Amino acid sequence: MIMRMKHKSHASERGTALVEFALVATLLVPLALGTAVIGLNLMRAIQVTEVCRDTGHMYSYGVDFSQASNQNLVAALAAGLNMTAPDGSLDPNGNGVIILSTVSYVDDCRGGGYGAINACPNYGQVVFTSRLTMGNAGIHASNFGTPNAALMDSSGNIPAGNASGAAGYLNDGSAVVNSAFTNLIPVSDSGHFAYVAEMYTISPDFDLWSFLHMTSPSAVSIF
Repeated sequence: MIMRMKHKSHASERGTALVEFALVATLLVPLALGTAVIGLNLMRAIQVTEVCRDTGHMYSYGVDFSQASNQNLVAALAAGLNMTAPDGSLDPNGNGVIILSTVSYVDDCRGGGYGAINACPNYGQVVFTSRLTMGNAGIHASNFGTPNAALMDSSGNIPAGNASGAAGYLNDGSAVVNSAFTNLIPVSDSGHFAYVAEMYTISPDFDLWSFLHMTSPSAVSIF
């Protein structure tokens, strides 16, 4: 007697495999895309940290970033972050901003014509003596405070102010640095300065969905 074996149809097997693949893909595809997005943003975050550190270091050594030629140095460092205009300068409508500040402690008001060491309103406060913003200022404000723009000259320097009513870091409340900075680093001696670089960027080109993005690499360097 010859026994004949009946073979199952492969159609149902193919259908089952397709369903299984679809179920697995719903997990693996977003995971793969998310890994790529986070990895690319991590690379940008490392670059942002390096640009912020290098810019702050140059600033602490007296490089005047109000000059276009010096801003172009930063633009070159920031290549690939979508911060650079076609002419090689930092783009005011680009994807990043760098905020440079000089801060000091007020422990003597007499330089502004006040009659006593402690006579000015900002005595005993840490204050901004300079502020310069490069790039797209609309992306992010400084975490440490924003002095009134009317106080600054074209290079970002803030005058001391005086007892006769001229506004400056001795008497203007907007020049006082907030506690977010003083909690990071103490500045408590006159004549000592801290040079601060803050950098904030966005990466909209890596924003795939609401759950697959990390679009705001940022860094702070203090010298």
